[in-house]
Amino acid sequence: MTKAILRATRESRVRSGHPWVFASDIEKVEGEFTPGDIVNVESTKGTFLGKAFYNPNSQISLRMLTYKDENIDYQFFKKRVETAWEYRKQFADPMSCRLIYSESDFLPGLIADKFSDVIVIQSMSLGIERWKNEIVQAIAEVVHPLGIYERSDVPVRRLEGMEQVTGLLYGEVPDRVEMKENGITFMVDVKNGQKTGFFLDQKENRFEVMRVCKDAKVLDCFCHNGSFALHAAKAGAKSVLGVDISEEAVEVARENARINGLVNAEFEVHNCFDHLRELTDAKEKYDVVILDPPAFTKTRQAVERALRGYKEINLRGLKLVRDGGYLVSCSCSQHVSSEQFISMINTAARDAKKRVRMVEFRTAGHDHPILPASPETQYLKCAIMQIFD
Repeated sequence: MTKAILRATRESRVRSGHPWVFASDIEKVEGEFTPGDIVNVESTKGTFLGKAFYNPNSQISLRMLTYKDENIDYQFFKKRVETAWEYRKQFADPMSCRLIYSESDFLPGLIADKFSDVIVIQSMSLGIERWKNEIVQAIAEVVHPLGIYERSDVPVRRLEGMEQVTGLLYGEVPDRVEMKENGITFMVDVKNGQKTGFFLDQKENRFEVMRVCKDAKVLDCFCHNGSFALHAAKAGAKSVLGVDISEEAVEVARENARINGLVNAEFEVHNCFDHLRELTDAKEKYDVVILDPPAFTKTRQAVERALRGYKEINLRGLKLVRDGGYLVSCSCSQHVSSEQFISMINTAARDAKKRVRMVEFRTAGHDHPILPASPETQYLKCAIMQIFD
């Protein structure tokens, strides 16, 4: 079998359990191969370290599949799907969950989200793409969905040398799928919505935030389809204002509010940066302010700029919270560490002349398991804080 031999000092990364090997870590490749093939990974001394997808056109050249000398075939992938599904049935809501979370489920480059009886997948590595048909077959056989739809329209595929693609892979998939999350009904646009159609990673955080929203005046910025806002409304908030720059997202949020009969939630289209400034200038006050923006950086080089953006919205958000109220501040920027995020909040609180008490600092839900050896799998940060003048 084709061998990828690592440089003498670079094998510790694999031994530690990190699933990525970069191009610069490889000494040489022996044998014939086609990009996307599965190869043996060895140390310079010839010690077997595992098997991996190999793509010389990607900076992440090796994506570890197994650390055992075992056959990689249909049954291998079916077993991985079975293990992922059993885990979700134990720790998550099987009708609303991330079914497969890439490296954390030992299927590097594969995302699968389950909305009721529909599964949406993203194939983001060339190796997964080569085995996609078998993986779809395995998911269908193990989970028995109504349909499987592909949303591999993500720019990261270009880094793997692949085109962006979407389309039906199995069964039937409606344009919108009705899904319940924490007792709230959402219509998920699986074919045209962002990412796979809905952000499942905040599910448990949204449930936790409900406990501070009863009888509260709530502001939800970057509300997207209204997920945080509708949880606040369901919890019994006096009023909820959801704000997002996307007219399409806001219309979906309004539809979701109508479906659930939540008349205490309203949604408006604004640039959240501008609107936060307008609200603070108007000296508005809220019992709960929620900030859940999209990622401010996709690269390590832009972290400082991202932190400035986070500080600006958090400074405004802090000023909008009444004495004793709550700020919920989130970041899905992988390259911004938890320590950097908390430090930013402290700096913003100092400038806003506010005192902050951390109620809870959370990450993604149980359906997004974390590999301690791979910090990249712990990307989401959600700080629930009580604010004092």
